[in-house]
Amino acid sequence: MEFANPSWHCPSEENDMTIGGRYCARMEAKDGSFRFDFEAFYTEIIEKQQFTYEFACRKVNVIFNKLDNQTEVITTFDPEEENSIELQKGGWQAILNNFRIYTQSH
Repeated sequence: MEFANPSWHCPSEENDMTIGGRYCARMEAKDGSFRFDFEAFYTEIIEKQQFTYEFACRKVNVIFNKLDNQTEVITTFDPEEENSIELQKGGWQAILNNFRIYTQSH
């Protein structure tokens, strides 16, 4: 699990990556000040190409494009109304940037 902010961690997660399957990650601030369960359900899976999941009446689609020896990851999402679109895009991009760093080190 990758994070938008290094002050967070994920002490546990479950993932049933099948259509209708549940993904649940326990997200916690490292200082213990806040925690929540991020829960989503898979609605579409095309192996090695893309997947879609839904949470809180919102949808996220992740597409993998093979580019020579690299993979482009495109994430599209239904925005929520509490935070600006720019802040939400920045959060998703930070997660993808951290994921890139993780994959390049393993």
